[in-house]
Amino acid sequence: MTDLKTRLTDRISRHGPMTLAEYMTECLLHPTLGYYTRRDPLGRAGDFITAPEISQMFGELIGLWLAQVWLDQGAPSEAILLELGPGRGTLMADTLRATRGVPGFPAAMRPHLVEASPHLRDVQRRTLSGHDPVFHDTLDTVPEVPVFAIANEFFDALPIRQFQRADGPLWHERVVGLDGGVLSIGLAPPAPLAMLAHRLDDTEPGMIVETCTPAEAIAGELGRRIADHGGAALIVDYGEEESIGDTFQAVAGHKTVDPFAEPGMADLTAHVAFGPLARAARPAKASATVPQGVFLEHLGITARAQALARHMQGPSLDQHVAAHRRLTHPEEMGHLFKVLALFPDGAAMPPGFSART
Repeated sequence: MTDLKTRLTDRISRHGPMTLAEYMTECLLHPTLGYYTRRDPLGRAGDFITAPEISQMFGELIGLWLAQVWLDQGAPSEAILLELGPGRGTLMADTLRATRGVPGFPAAMRPHLVEASPHLRDVQRRTLSGHDPVFHDTLDTVPEVPVFAIANEFFDALPIRQFQRADGPLWHERVVGLDGGVLSIGLAPPAPLAMLAHRLDDTEPGMIVETCTPAEAIAGELGRRIADHGGAALIVDYGEEESIGDTFQAVAGHKTVDPFAEPGMADLTAHVAFGPLARAARPAKASATVPQGVFLEHLGITARAQALARHMQGPSLDQHVAAHRRLTHPEEMGHLFKVLALFPDGAAMPPGFSART
C-alpha cells in the first residue's frame, strides 16, 4: 500500500502546491493513513498528554462548572452533555462521576460525543461503558436542545491556512509544495485578501497570520444553538486572543518534529485564536479569555488538590503535586492554555469569568 508521503508528493507533482489546510486534513484524517484514523495518540505511550490524562481534578472541575451553568439556566430537563474531540473519553468520564450527585443532572444529561476517528470511538465506548454515549461525525446531527459543551484541545487540531504579509495590502499564502522532490513550505504569488483587510493595521511585511475557517464555523454553530435553545460551551486550548506568527507544529513521541518528514505519523496543530471564535459565536455571548491556571484556581483546584493529597504519600503524592503544578503554573500549562465560555444573552456570567470588553 502506498504511504501517505508518496500520495501527497504525487498529488503535488500532478496538481501543484496545496494549502496548509489541505495538507493538515490529509495528514490527520485520511481514511486509512491519517494520524487520527488509525491510532490512539494519547498518553505516555502515545505522542502527547492532555489535561484530563494529567489529573482527574481537571475533568471534575469542568463537570461541576457545567452543572452549575445548567442550574443557573433553570436546570432544563431535556439537554445534552456534549464533548467535541473527546480523546479517550477521560474528561467525560470524570465529568459524569463528579456530577452524579447533582440532583436532576444525570437524568437530564446523556453524553454526546463529536468524534471523527473510528479507533478513538472504540476507546471512548470502553471508557464510558454504562453511559451509552451517542456519537456524531459533526455538530449537524446533534439534536436542537440546550447543549452544555466542552471542547478541550479540539480547535488546535483543525486545519489552518497561513498568510505572509507582502508589500502594501498584499499577502502571500504559504503553501505545501516540493523542493527537489521534498515536501516543504513555499509562497504563492501575492494578492489582496479582503478577509485580512482588518489585519493590515497590526502587521508589517514578512509577518504571518493564520486563519481557521472550520474553527469559526463550529464556534458559529455552537453560538447559534446556545442563542436559540440555551446552554453553554467551554473552550480550552493553547493560543492567544488573535493570531500572529507561525504556530504550526508537529508532535510525535512527546517531541516537536518536522511536520513534513513523515505525513500521517505526527500530530499537527496550531495555536487557537480566541477572538475570532468569540466573534463567530454571535449572537451568543462570549466571556473574556482567561488563562487556564487562573480559571482552575477560580474553580477551587487547590482546595481539591489538598483534599486528595490527604490520602496520598510517597510517589503518588509527588505525582499529584506535579500534576497540580502542570495544570496551573504559568510556566507549564497555566498561561499558554486559555479558556473561553459561550453562553446565552441575558444569562448569568458563568463561574470563573468576567465580561469580554
